[in-house]
Amino acid sequence: MIPQYLQPFLWSSDISKLDIRKNKKRIITNILNLGDRRATDWLFGVYNKKEIKEVVSDFLPGEWNKKSLNFWRLFFGITSGKIETRIIPT
Repeated sequence: MIPQYLQPFLWSSDISKLDIRKNKKRIITNILNLGDRRATDWLFGVYNKKEIKEVVSDFLPGEWNKKSLNFWRLFFGITSGKIETRIIPT
């Protein structure tokens, strides 16, 4: 179950209908892109680092702001791939 305090970061979805497995990419992307410390703490408690890193590595086009994506790529040591053409400007 997804806590109510995550609703602002998953604003386009009804969190009562999200499934943490089926909607993994959406949840991880939104929380890493928009979330606060409490939200990311929850995220790292639900998903392991490998799962989260995979989502950051295979990011959804148009879903990330440049600063967030760059931060998480540095955090996970992701150095390969071009990102400039698939992100939204900040």
